[in-house]
Amino acid sequence: MKTKKPKTNQSEKLRTIAYSMDLLIPGIYIWCPWFTLKIGGSYPDDNPYRYPGMIHSSTGVAIVLPGYKIFTSYQGSYDA
Repeated sequence: MKTKKPKTNQSEKLRTIAYSMDLLIPGIYIWCPWFTLKIGGSYPDDNPYRYPGMIHSSTGVAIVLPGYKIFTSYQGSYDA
């Protein structure tokens, strides 16, 4: 099974983190203006439409655990 290679720009990486956090997919997520780190999570499923979510914070940390437990420094909305 082949997976689609994601884009590598910063806004696309933040969109990927937003998608994973919004759907409570287990993982560790760290983002700042210089880099992003995503251990776990998933890439946005853009069928039948493109996932519009975005993180509106320049820095943050989140841990999503199995069982829908989320601990995050991000308190905003995922709306675009």
